[in-house]
Amino acid sequence: MSKRMDLKGRTAVVTGAASGIGRAIAQSLARRGCHLALADLNLAGLAETVALVEAEAAGLRVSQHTLDVADRVAVAALPDAVIAAHGTVDVLVNNAGVALGGTFEQVSEADFEWLFDINFWGVVRMTRAFLPHLKAAGDSRIVNLSSLYGLISPPGQAAYSASKFAVRGFSQALAHELAGTQVGITVVHPGGVATAIARNARVPAGIPAAQVALQQKAFRKLLRLPPEVAGETIVRAIERRQRRVIVGTDAKLVSVLERLLPVHYWPCLMRLMPR
Repeated sequence: MSKRMDLKGRTAVVTGAASGIGRAIAQSLARRGCHLALADLNLAGLAETVALVEAEAAGLRVSQHTLDVADRVAVAALPDAVIAAHGTVDVLVNNAGVALGGTFEQVSEADFEWLFDINFWGVVRMTRAFLPHLKAAGDSRIVNLSSLYGLISPPGQAAYSASKFAVRGFSQALAHELAGTQVGITVVHPGGVATAIARNARVPAGIPAAQVALQQKAFRKLLRLPPEVAGETIVRAIERRQRRVIVGTDAKLVSVLERLLPVHYWPCLMRLMPR
């Protein structure tokens, strides 16, 4: 196996490909001549992504698949559709995810489970569905999107942070289990990427609309990194076979602070954050 993973002529499956980081990853892969199976529930956004990636490189095989990663039946059926369109799968990018604001006491059990079903179980289901095909392909890679909140746990993000820590732990254990095979694992921790995740976040019932608007405005100020930069950083990490990639200066600084102050990082971060 060569040190660098050449993506030209490979086939990648990307979930959550209709916008944001998923779209940017798809575009970066397309620029390298990688064939794509793009999946999302947002069909209009998915069609836009397909048009963009087809403009990146001529002659690519690009298929689009309607998919809710929380639907175990749909996920189990996806590999057959992808193999029918492409013949093989070399890279699986588990990017699909949702956000949910509110403290633990504000978030209902149903909403907590809704988020976990997408952010964590979606990753597990997709990995289970495609792992036999990735093993058959030989030199292949699974890329799981965690988050900066898979490194630290801010108040008001109990559900989201728990799901992203779960993705991190699952990815690390799976990497150890697959050591000695030709299937590699990359876990990704993006910081504040300028996507619509804050605007589209589910809000628990009972929180006043004015409070929600203020929280969303404050959160959006932290989302500064262009998704195109994040996508390119992630794809470069795939090429380099990196086990972990931290995306964005904010995430890198916070990850260092967390290692230095694993218990007391949050009061320190609060003092450093602009008012």
